[in-house]
Amino acid sequence: MMRKLVLIGATVVGAVVLSASPVSVKWSAEKNLSVSQDNAVAEIGRPGTPGSVAGVHRRAERRAIRRGS
Repeated sequence: MMRKLVLIGATVVGAVVLSASPVSVKWSAEKNLSVSQDNAVAEIGRPGTPGSVAGVHRRAERRAIRRGS
């Protein structure tokens, strides 16, 4: 019973650590376990995107012009 609880606890802790950190766990062709760190690629603030500062400003300006005419 105690061994089963320890195994479940270790599995839960391992799952939490792997889901909270940006790492990938993969099996290689030779059946070896490979752990690598992932890189985040984010393009924040591109002017053409609707959620960027420039996009929000452009949309607000357009709406203000429409309401004024």
